[in-house]
This record gives sequence, structure tokens and C-alpha cells, in this order.
Amino acid sequence: MTEVLFPLLSDNDPDAEGVVATWFVHDGERVDEGDLLAEVALDKVDVEISAPAPGVVRLLAKEGDALVQGALIARVE
Repeated sequence: MTEVLFPLLSDNDPDAEGVVATWFVHDGERVDEGDLLAEVALDKVDVEISAPAPGVVRLLAKEGDALVQGALIARVE
């Protein structure tokens, strides 16, 4: 199992919250390493997150959820 974390986008404020803007996969979907999983946003920064490993995605956050940087947003099993 591999964890997918909300990336650290602000060194100045490590407790800053961002949102999962868009999921490009569905819960239970099989992905390959490098497949696009989601786009997250913090302030004016948008970042795409890719699958860190092949497997089945288990989403733990919903689109629009406010999360602190480093929060667990999904797992790849």
C-alpha cells in the first residue's frame, strides 16, 4: 500500500489548507505508476498529483475538501 499525500506547496505556512480541486480517477479504479490522479489547489497554486505506484486507488478525500498540507488524500493498494 502506498499513501498519496496533499503536497507541501507553502514553505512559509506549513499549516495552510488547500483543496482537492478535481479527481481524475474513481475510487476502486486500477492505475499505473505515473497516471494522473488529482489536481489540488492552495492559494493560487494548482498542482497535479500522479500515482506513485501501480494498483487500485482508494480515495480518502472528496473534491472540495479543505485539507492541510501533508494530509492523506488517497491510497494505492
